[in-house]
Amino acid sequence: MAETDLIKLYSGRILELAANIPLTERLEAPQASVRKRSPLCGSTVTVDVVLEDGRIAGFGQDVKACALGQAAASVLGSVVIGRTKAEVETARDQLRAMLKDGGDVPDAPFDGYEVLIPAREFRNRHASILLAVEATAEAVAEAERAACA
Repeated sequence: MAETDLIKLYSGRILELAANIPLTERLEAPQASVRKRSPLCGSTVTVDVVLEDGRIAGFGQDVKACALGQAAASVLGSVVIGRTKAEVETARDQLRAMLKDGGDVPDAPFDGYEVLIPAREFRNRHASILLAVEATAEAVAEAERAACA
């Protein structure tokens, strides 16, 4: 990996996002909590959710990840309130396709993931980038199942 590739990957915007992750307080009474870990790098994200009328009304995340994983969690945290399970799952699938298959940037309001396009070339970073949105999708599905039980 060339030094210029690393500089491009860790752009100022990525570092700014990583330093300012929203919604980092865990919820006291979540309807669901999911912890995801990337075995490759050891990054972990724990997500708490509360749903109201099928939408995320409460959200908290504990992010222990590299700058790329933190930036991805920051993008998610800035737009996650009010989202449905379908919207989060679509964002997850689109982000995965953007990274792994050269797909388009996820639809708004998740289009902030555009900043992570340079990470496409670094497959070993994809799992960390996907942690927060994968944990959120799982947590929302778990909260919906619990509400129906």
